[in-house]
Amino acid sequence: MPYTSKAPRHLSGLRDARYGEILLISPDGGGALKAEVYNTLGLNDCPLERWKALDPRALAEEFQVPMVYLNGPRFWVVDEITAFAWGDTATFTGLEARLVAELRIPQELGLTDTKSKNFYVDATVERDTEYILHSGKPVHELLAPDSRTYVMQTYSHIVDDSLTIDSLAALGERLHLPQGWRYRVRTAEEDLAIRTVNGEAHVLQDELDNTYMLVPR
Repeated sequence: MPYTSKAPRHLSGLRDARYGEILLISPDGGGALKAEVYNTLGLNDCPLERWKALDPRALAEEFQVPMVYLNGPRFWVVDEITAFAWGDTATFTGLEARLVAELRIPQELGLTDTKSKNFYVDATVERDTEYILHSGKPVHELLAPDSRTYVMQTYSHIVDDSLTIDSLAALGERLHLPQGWRYRVRTAEEDLAIRTVNGEAHVLQDELDNTYMLVPR
């Protein structure tokens, strides 16, 4: 693991807060790809002028990796996060970000070719966190036919920069979901806490690059 357990870091008031992620992609040694995930959360609000100045090719050369993927700007749809492990802070063309996770990139995801990227593909993220959505707040869910539930953790401006947290209520009208899947918005009757299991989370993205996390059974 590229990061270690430390005293827990807790952040609140996150709903609709902007951030960005820089993914350093490299071979995992077993024929697949992995990405070290650096996140601006807790360091800055991902200023747009700095984010737009990032050059993936130049960053890949600087950090000596085959590819860099810029995952943002994004906005949280959770209220609190507690992180129990994280790594060092790095600076990307003046933008600070902290190592927070490692993503295992499924071959069928097609992340390294954004023109052929596939959606609704489950990917494993190595991180040790707890995300909390407050009671009385909207919960945006993808319901799979096998009873899996994915809760939206962030919405994205990568595809549509006009998307807002309020427009997520009607998002289901825009999604081309896999057969048998449903998009649902409900109001949380109590706080919803989603804790990683054995240091792993499972996530997927829709065609607007919004990210959802699997609720452990």
